[in-house]
Amino acid sequence: MSTRKARRTVVTGIGVVAPNGTTTESFWKRTQEGTSVLDRVTREGCEHLPLRVAGEVRGFDPVDLIEERYLVQTDRFTHFAMAAADLALDDARIGRADYEGDPFAVGVVTAAGSGGGEFGQRELQRLWGQGSNYVGPYQSIAWFYAASTGQISIRGGFKGPCAVVASDEAGGLDALAHAARSIRGGTEAVVVGAAEAPLAPYSVVCQLGYEDLSDCEDPDRAYRPFTSDACGFVPAEGGAMLVVEEEAAANRRGARIRAELAGHSATFTGASRWEESREGLARAISGALREAGCAPEEIDVVFADALGVPSADRAEALAIADALGVHGKRVPVTAPKTGIGRAYCGAPVLDAAAAVLAMEFGLIPPTPNVVDVCHELDVVTGRARPAELRTALVLSRGLMGSNAAIVLRRPTAIHA
Repeated sequence: MSTRKARRTVVTGIGVVAPNGTTTESFWKRTQEGTSVLDRVTREGCEHLPLRVAGEVRGFDPVDLIEERYLVQTDRFTHFAMAAADLALDDARIGRADYEGDPFAVGVVTAAGSGGGEFGQRELQRLWGQGSNYVGPYQSIAWFYAASTGQISIRGGFKGPCAVVASDEAGGLDALAHAARSIRGGTEAVVVGAAEAPLAPYSVVCQLGYEDLSDCEDPDRAYRPFTSDACGFVPAEGGAMLVVEEEAAANRRGARIRAELAGHSATFTGASRWEESREGLARAISGALREAGCAPEEIDVVFADALGVPSADRAEALAIADALGVHGKRVPVTAPKTGIGRAYCGAPVLDAAAAVLAMEFGLIPPTPNVVDVCHELDVVTGRARPAELRTALVLSRGLMGSNAAIVLRRPTAIHA
């Protein structure tokens, strides 16, 4: 995003499929209550693996939501994205009639960290167990990072600019920025977000190489960032999709504007170089504030990356202080993901959705399972904190070194 210009990007729809809720309403209810749904991994084929705790999406049956012709072509991560996109489009009240005269007015952007591991594993097992004649033709596309973008576009008839962002976990925020650039370039609306499904056995084995992955067997202690007990992060599946539109176009069709994507910035500091991420994240925060035309003291809440690794947590706390100054020590900080796990690229989009809802309801959700904060941060714990929220800052870092920050504004604050 460049400096704020006439073509503003606003959020008009939110769709969530997460471990704590497969609708936006159920997700927000459990998020504001501070409910933790982390539990022992139950996915078939994972029982013997060292990963013991994760955030699983349960009660989700794609057969009830997605047509058979799409189901056979797609992996679980795309099922999540398609379902969340449907929810976001319904929330935005966008139908084919809204852009029927110009199908090129709507684009699709998703972020992905690993693609379709479950689908790929199934086909590889057929290859080795039965032979190449038993490998389905959709193996060539279902695993691919861009599969969710393509299927959402095809299914919805959206012919505008489409893209996939593969820039580490922070790619979820980078996808939002990419959508905003498309809006500034003339696109009227973009379906944007990320969803992941990293709990198939093949995917879990790949993740076991991450030294920052928590191997704790107690769901209540496995993911506790900013505390002296921090021992790594817990993975999760699911994610969120948003509908973003050009503000004037949204107003013309009478859409409810839920927030503005006001500023974004990204940096890169290298894989697992958490001490260096302090400077990189601080620069991303400062860049996002600058683009949004926002002073540090205007930030009302920070949705933290909250990796759960002591050196990374310390770097993030210092980055917030570096970028926000004195305000960084008193601004409320929250990390709802400690109750559901980190869904890789989906995690920061879930945080962005929670930030929009927090501003709407005037309520900062708590950070589940976190009590004894050992950094100079005002981390919201225990229960939700009522607050007048006009501007939110969402942060994300990836295990490979990406850092990103995004500033969201409440509608009443957009033109203040």
